[in-house]
Amino acid sequence: MFKHILVPTDGTDLSKKAIDGAIDLARTVGARVTAYACLPQYPYSPYADVVIELPGDFQSRSEREARIHLQEVEEAAHSVGVACDSCTSVHPSPYLGIIEAAENCGCDVIFMASHGRRGLGSLLIGSETQRVLTHTKIPVIVYR
Repeated sequence: MFKHILVPTDGTDLSKKAIDGAIDLARTVGARVTAYACLPQYPYSPYADVVIELPGDFQSRSEREARIHLQEVEEAAHSVGVACDSCTSVHPSPYLGIIEAAENCGCDVIFMASHGRRGLGSLLIGSETQRVLTHTKIPVIVYR
């Protein structure tokens, strides 16, 4: 069975449900969890006339927010006796960071949430979960 589960989080209610599911699975099968948060790239051009936030401030804020989300996962896992680490990285597309984190951490499954959009809505909006599913060789558990 699975020994090391990657669970991406962005702090949304949907990802929090997936975190609970991932921790429950880990507890059941005796696996460990790695929580992952993808940090956004700095969104402003250095040549822009208007800059809302300086690069250093943007990075600090992003890291602070990610740390809060990751700490929630760590605390939830440790409260039920599941070993948990966490990591972050910066990527233009979260799915790339998720796949890279799973590979670098030696995870044997990615456990993530999905909104479950179908039809035209899924084509127009897209889904990080769908992108992970189509670009990784690591098994993915989609939690809804």
